[in-house]
Amino acid sequence: MPPPVAPSDKSQQQSAFTLFWWLWRDYLRHRKWLLVAAIALMMVEGSMLALISRMIQPMFDDVFGAGDTDALYFVGFVIMGIFFVRAITSSGQRILMSLIKQLTAAAMRKHLLRHLMQLDSGFFQVHPPGQLIERVQGDVSVINGVWSSLLTAVARDLVSLVGLLAVAIWIDWAWTLIAVVGIPLLILPSLMVQAYIRRRSRNSREIAGRISTRLDEVFHGINPIKLNALESYQAGRYDQLIGEGVDAGVRTSVGQAAVPALIDIMTGIGFLGVMIYGGSEIISGEKTNGEFMAFFTAMSLAFDPLRRLGLMSGQWQMAAASVERLQYIFNLKPTILSPTIVQPLPSGSPRIAMDDVHLHYDDLPVLRGASFVAEAGKTTALVGASGAGKSTVFNVLTRLIEPSHGRVSVGDKAIDAYQLTDLRGLFSVVTQDSALFDETLRDNILLGREDVSEEHLKSVLDAAYVSDFLPSLPNGLDSPAGPRGTNLSGGQRQRVAIARALLRNTPILLLDEATSALDTKSEAVVQAALEKLSSGRTTLVIAHRLSTIRNADSIVVMDQGRVVDQGDHETLIAKGGIYADLHRLQFSQSESQDDA
Repeated sequence: MPPPVAPSDKSQQQSAFTLFWWLWRDYLRHRKWLLVAAIALMMVEGSMLALISRMIQPMFDDVFGAGDTDALYFVGFVIMGIFFVRAITSSGQRILMSLIKQLTAAAMRKHLLRHLMQLDSGFFQVHPPGQLIERVQGDVSVINGVWSSLLTAVARDLVSLVGLLAVAIWIDWAWTLIAVVGIPLLILPSLMVQAYIRRRSRNSREIAGRISTRLDEVFHGINPIKLNALESYQAGRYDQLIGEGVDAGVRTSVGQAAVPALIDIMTGIGFLGVMIYGGSEIISGEKTNGEFMAFFTAMSLAFDPLRRLGLMSGQWQMAAASVERLQYIFNLKPTILSPTIVQPLPSGSPRIAMDDVHLHYDDLPVLRGASFVAEAGKTTALVGASGAGKSTVFNVLTRLIEPSHGRVSVGDKAIDAYQLTDLRGLFSVVTQDSALFDETLRDNILLGREDVSEEHLKSVLDAAYVSDFLPSLPNGLDSPAGPRGTNLSGGQRQRVAIARALLRNTPILLLDEATSALDTKSEAVVQAALEKLSSGRTTLVIAHRLSTIRNADSIVVMDQGRVVDQGDHETLIAKGGIYADLHRLQFSQSESQDDA
């Protein structure tokens, strides 16, 4: 199912109906019968208040006033039945609404996450994880809570209010008119309060996102924080955000509380008018005590649903701010797309070529006409200073980013001729900081595959030298890797990543500084595993440590986004260019360290 599309800005500004239409179209219609049952129960529950107020008049006039014994039992059993019905319908609709809310929130979050994962990688460079987490979790929670409250307000509270006003009008229309005469005066102040709440709610959601981002950065960077004694500094920044959040929350609450307060004031004025006007009619004998008590009960019971309906205007404004934030996400579309015509994948280990490739990050040029060839089944190394564009080449090859000019081909076709999933299925990637999930080692290697036999898995573990350290783990292959693989050493994480790549068995291998952060012993083991992994595959290697790519079939030298030279180790040393200078520098540094 494709991700839902949120309402447009124009429709979103019109009314709360927009929210229901969006939710109905994409989520609630799949649960329409549950929703119909819940609404029916709400309406029955809401109508019970009107019946209670209606029974007050015979209670006072016939039972207490006239002393009618038959009326005593009739009124008593009717009121008891009303409360029984109200209890059953109330509990029933609450259970159904809880189920619908949970299912709807789950569906919204699943769609939102799927949509986010389809967006271009550049989106995630400008939107921190904490803010996105807050949108998936916080904004969905706000919307889910408000739509259900709005529906309850319409189906239960509005029915209650209409029923109670009908009873009040039936008793005396003039009393009713006096009681509600001040309500129209609330329209302009309510509109002003709603605009205020919307602004404050938008600010609150933004601050909530910044708080989530700060927590994400603190927890992911806890070791650098400790090593640099930044606990007080980071706590201070978090305290500041919390203070802003408290201030924004209080300001929003002030706005929310204003509408019910205005309703209270108008209601108090209306009751004063009824007391003066109605009281004189009772004193003169025109009205009975039972009529006044029934009216008073109806208006008193109408007070709570009226206040809840008034409060919903503020809550809707809070939901509108969250809808705007989700709308921004849903209206974004990926720009890197698969072609409409499916092209067959190349057979075997394909040749890779870049021809005059240019790429910019905003106004910053990263690749400036880069051109090179990586022969099929051979190992090609990319070397150069930091910022030369080496890692960008990997991102271009896998279409994580698109070049502005030039041709990139895998096999005999340009990479944009292949389906995205097919293209990326050609590559296995092992980086300096291989991403492991907070799952077991088995889960991190299989990545959801269920077609791998234990024998095949064991051969992969042996080839990646994962089997060497499994006995030291409490549960072997079923031991948790920890958040981002923190339960494993750097060398162990790399071997797990290599096992994952071996299991993928793709024709192209990308190695990005795969051994640069390892000690000598771990590097030797990982390097041996990488040699097994790269055998028979088209392999591209990024390495600052030139000793690890000395035997590469071809070495591409990059400088400031350009390919300035290409050849094998001996050829490049003989030319005496950038590669020879880098090799000489690293060799002299190595000798200095050995002398020390």
